[in-house]
Amino acid sequence: MPTTPAQPSGTPPEPPARAATGAAALPGSSPDRGARPTPQEVRRWRRFLADERAEAAVYRDLASRRGGEERDILLALADAEKRHERHWLDLLGDDVGKPLRGDWRTRTLGWLARRFGGVFVLALAQRAEARSTYETDADATPTMAADERIHEEVVRGLATRGRNRMSGTFRAAVFGANDGLVSNLALILGIGASGASNSTVLLSGLAGLLAGALSMGAGEYVSVRSQRELLDASTPSPQASAALPDLDVDANELALVYRARGMAPVEAEAHAADVLATYTQQTVIAPPPSTDEHETHGTAMGAAVSSFLFFASGALIPVLPYLFGLTGLVAVGVAALLVGIALLATGATVGLLSGTSPLTRALRQIAIGFGAAAATYLLGLVFGATVG
Repeated sequence: MPTTPAQPSGTPPEPPARAATGAAALPGSSPDRGARPTPQEVRRWRRFLADERAEAAVYRDLASRRGGEERDILLALADAEKRHERHWLDLLGDDVGKPLRGDWRTRTLGWLARRFGGVFVLALAQRAEARSTYETDADATPTMAADERIHEEVVRGLATRGRNRMSGTFRAAVFGANDGLVSNLALILGIGASGASNSTVLLSGLAGLLAGALSMGAGEYVSVRSQRELLDASTPSPQASAALPDLDVDANELALVYRARGMAPVEAEAHAADVLATYTQQTVIAPPPSTDEHETHGTAMGAAVSSFLFFASGALIPVLPYLFGLTGLVAVGVAALLVGIALLATGATVGLLSGTSPLTRALRQIAIGFGAAAATYLLGLVFGATVG
């Protein structure tokens, strides 16, 4: 996770000094050397040391907000960071000096971990692990570099369940906010470019807000409800499971059930025979859809409410300048600026949650949004000129 710049390339690094502290070296670490470290090396090692301590604290803070297996995993990650801390302490020896503060991003992550500790914090921790420079640093060991890559995967796994739980509602929220921002800005720009009065633009924006929010909420409800009903339709019938004891073992038509679900004939026959041989009252023909599948889609009402509220919130932003009495190009400019800020925020949020670059996602969001709005504005100019 540490992101301190790596040793400059071009000249071979001076061999690091290993303090005679008696501590055991990590696997793959450099042997003890007699040369004194340079001031630049000491500063870099102290920065790495501070980052490792801060990262261990982040994982302990996250663990304090969880229980069971997740807590044990996070504490194990904190212990791994302590091993890395030991490596830099061994290198520094008597040059440890006063403790430094960790990187500002790690300190911010720690503050969030102490107060929230949800999937957003795990997503940030995943991204922080991906920024590690140990692979290119002359004084970090290959083992430490490998640890950081594995830590990223561990945190990704911890964040996956949270992403699944919120993905349905989050998808509706992002889609609703983005659609509200872009569609209402495009509507206002298109009508404004056609030469309509300020009151007409304002009324059109408010009507677009209400109509779009209701449409989005209803559409999300129907969409998610239909998805969940399709999943439920794949759930085996309880009556079929109850009929298992009365099946003709020799005919074993149960194998056809498994063949219909994709098993090869031989595998289906063997599985059916095993099910019949081990039957109890709790036996089911086939497992129902997993909880994760339902969580990925979210609830229909949650998606509908989320989509309605976020569309309305997004659609309100380009209307604000007109509500406050601005007109003409000033109103258009302020609306575009506000929408641009909102698009950057939604794009960055998606980037953070997905563990990718917030900047890249933010720029993509604003490019798509402004592209659609600009096309509508140009059509409005053409339409206004034609009608005029």
